[in-house]
Amino acid sequence: MTHVGRAMRRREDPPLLRGQGRFLDDLRIDGVAHVVFVRSPHAHARVAALDVDAARKAPGVVAVVVGADVDAFPPIGMIRAIEGMVVPEMLYVADDVVRCQGTPVAVVVADSAVLAHDAAGLVRVEWTPLPGVAEPDAALAAGAPPVVGRDDNRCFAYTVSAGDPERAFAAAHRVVTLDVRQTRLAGVPLEPRAVAARWEDGALTIWSSTQVPHRIRDEVARLLGLAPERVRVIAPDVGGGFGVKGGPYREEVLIPWLARRLGRPVKWISTRVEDLLTTHHGRGAAARGELAVAADGAILGLRARIVCPLGPSVGYTAMGTPRNHVRCLPGPYAIADVDIEAIGAFTTTPPVGPYRGAGRPEAAFLIERLVDEAARALALDPAEMRRRNLVPPERFPFATATGQSYDSGDYPELLARVLAAADYAALRRAQAERRARGELVGVGLSVYVEPSALGWESGLVRVQADGRVTAATGSSAHGQGHETVFAQIVADRLGVEPEVIEVRHGDTAAIGRGVGTFGSRSTALGGGALVHAAEAVVAKARRLAGHLLEAHAEDVRLATGGFAVAGVPDRFVRWADVARLAWRGPLPAGEEPGLEASHVLAPEHEVWSGGAVVAAVRVERETGEFVLERLVWIDDAGTIVNPLLADGQLDGSLAQAWGQIAMEAVRFDAEGHLLSGTLMDYAVPRAADVPRAEVHHAHSPTPRNPLGAKGLGEAGNIGVPPAVVNAVVDALAPLGVHHLDMPLTPESVWQAMRGR
Repeated sequence: MTHVGRAMRRREDPPLLRGQGRFLDDLRIDGVAHVVFVRSPHAHARVAALDVDAARKAPGVVAVVVGADVDAFPPIGMIRAIEGMVVPEMLYVADDVVRCQGTPVAVVVADSAVLAHDAAGLVRVEWTPLPGVAEPDAALAAGAPPVVGRDDNRCFAYTVSAGDPERAFAAAHRVVTLDVRQTRLAGVPLEPRAVAARWEDGALTIWSSTQVPHRIRDEVARLLGLAPERVRVIAPDVGGGFGVKGGPYREEVLIPWLARRLGRPVKWISTRVEDLLTTHHGRGAAARGELAVAADGAILGLRARIVCPLGPSVGYTAMGTPRNHVRCLPGPYAIADVDIEAIGAFTTTPPVGPYRGAGRPEAAFLIERLVDEAARALALDPAEMRRRNLVPPERFPFATATGQSYDSGDYPELLARVLAAADYAALRRAQAERRARGELVGVGLSVYVEPSALGWESGLVRVQADGRVTAATGSSAHGQGHETVFAQIVADRLGVEPEVIEVRHGDTAAIGRGVGTFGSRSTALGGGALVHAAEAVVAKARRLAGHLLEAHAEDVRLATGGFAVAGVPDRFVRWADVARLAWRGPLPAGEEPGLEASHVLAPEHEVWSGGAVVAAVRVERETGEFVLERLVWIDDAGTIVNPLLADGQLDGSLAQAWGQIAMEAVRFDAEGHLLSGTLMDYAVPRAADVPRAEVHHAHSPTPRNPLGAKGLGEAGNIGVPPAVVNAVVDALAPLGVHHLDMPLTPESVWQAMRGR
C-alpha cells in the first residue's frame, strides 16, 4: 500500500474554492419552470375552503396543483421495520386535513420563481384549527388529541429483552434512574433541499440535492409507473446532507411528476425557512433509564423506556433512529440483562428522522450519564466504574444483549490511552485545589461505540483502452471526499497514481445499483466494493499481460504502472498496452472483450468503531456560562485511508455535536407550531464557537471488509456530548445538580445552579 494511509488533500476542493461548484441552483436548464408550495401555517387544521382561481390567472402561471390532482398517487414506500406498526400515508398535497405545519395545500408552477411566489400569495385558504400536540409523551397521554385517527397516537412499540433483568435489579446494591430529554435538532445543510426534473424522449432526468440518488430513482420509477432505466437521477455538488437528505421527500416525487405532466423542465429550491420547517428534524426522544449495579461497581442490568416523536407520518428511513437508540444502549459495556422499549408517538409537528448519528448519540448519552450517576452513587471514580465494565478485547467478536456483533477493538485500552493523554490524575488533583478556592470545575468522561457500514454497496472499476481508469460507486458524496479516498484505494490495487483515476458518483447512469451515503458506510462498503472490483480487473489483466509477455499468468506480478514477470523486472508491459489488447484485441482464446469488473459488497454484519473522550470545564457562577478548558479524544476506526480527511470528519462531527451541546434546539409551542423557524431563532455554531480537540487515533482493523475500515463520520456526535455534559454536571455537583439536558445554555445552567 503506497496511497492508503497517506494524508492527501481533497481533489474536490480546487473548483469549489474557485467558485466553480455546480450545485443544483447553479444548473441552467433551458425552458425551466419554477415551483412554489403553498404550505399550512397551522400544526393541525381542517381545510374549510380553498380558492386557487386568482393564482391560476396570475401572470406567468403554468399550473396550480391541488390535492385532488394527486389523490390517485400511490404513497411513498415506507420501511415497516416493526411488526404491527401503523404507517399512515404521507400526503403529497392536502385537500382535507393538515397534521403539521408546512404541509402543502397547493403547488404553483410559473415561468419564474418571482412570478410563482406572487401567484402563491393569491391562493386563499379558510382554516378550521384543530387541537395539536407537540411532545411525544404528551401525545401518548390519556386525552391527547388524536393525530392520525388512532386514539392513543401510538405508531409502534419496539422491545428488546435479554437475560433476566428482573433478577438483576432485585439483586442490585443500588439502582440509579435518570430521565433524559433530547431536544429536536435541524440539519441546516448549507444548501437547502432542491429538486429539478426534465421529461424528454420518454425518459426522466432528475437532479436532486440528495444523499441517495439510486433510492430516489427506484421510488420515483415505481410511483410514476416507469421502468427504472427510464429514470436517471443525478446528485450534482451537494451542499451537505447529515442524514436529512436521505429522502425520498414529497418534492422529489412531485417535481418529476410535474415535469412529465407539463412537458417542460421544472425546478424547486427550498428557502431557508422552508428547510427549517419541512426537512425532517432529528433527535427528540424522551427516555427514562435505570442501571442496576453491584457494590463493587459491576453493572448487573439495564432498563430503559424511550418515547420517540415521529410527526404525523413515518419517513422512509425514520425507523433507523429508534432502532439504533435501542440496540446501541449497552454501549461498550458487558451488560447481559436488559429490558428496553422504544415507543413511537404521532405528533402534530414536522416529521422526525435521521440526523448525524441517528439514535447512536441518544443511546451513548443515556448510558454514559447513567454510568456517571452509578459511579456517584457508589462513591467510585467514573473512570474506574467504566474500567470495571468495559467489554474486554479477548471477548471479540462480542455478542451484545441487544443482538449486535462487535467485531474488533480494545475498549479498556482506549480508556487508558485517553486518560493518559489527558493526564486524568492531574486533572482531578487540580479540580480539588480549584474547588477549595471556590471554583466550579468538572471533569467528564465517555466511552462510546459507533456501528457503521450497514447493508451493501456497489463498485465498478474500468480500465479504458488508453489506460485511463474509471471507478464508479453507488456511494454518493456530499462533502466527505469520496473522489480522493476512492482514488487512493483503487490506485493501490492497480499500482497506478490516484491522479489517473476518475471517480464517478452521484449519478445512476454511472452505475446501475447503489445505496448511497449515510451511517458512516462509504469507505467500508463503497471502498470495499471497489477493492474487490479492482482485484477482479487485475486478475484478468494478469492473464492478458501474460499473453503479451509470453509468460504464465501466475508468473506475472503487478508492478508500478503495469505488469512484470517475477524475477525478470525488465520484462514489463504497461496498463495501456494490456487495456488496448482487452478492448481492441486480438484476444487470447476464452477471453471476453473489455477490462472492467463490478462488485456488490454485502457483509453479514456491520462494523463497530469505538472511542473515548475526556472533557474538563469551568462554570461561571454569576452567568451560568461554561467554558471548555480541555477536550481529549481518541477514536478507533480501524484502517484510516486518508488521515487528513479522517480528522476533517471528526472535526465536522465535533462542530455539530457542539451545536447540540451548547445552543441548538428546535422549539415548538404545545400544539406543534414551530417557534425557531429562522436562523435568527435557531442558533447554529459559528467557526469561532467550536472548540479544538486533542485528537488521537487507535487502529483495530475489522475483518469484515477488505480494507479493515470502520466508520468515523458520526463519532463526535456520539462521544463528545456525554463527556461534556458529565463534566458540567460534575462541576455543579457541589450545588446538588445531578442532571442537565442539552443545550447547556447559560440560562439553563444558571437556573439549575439555583435549584430551578
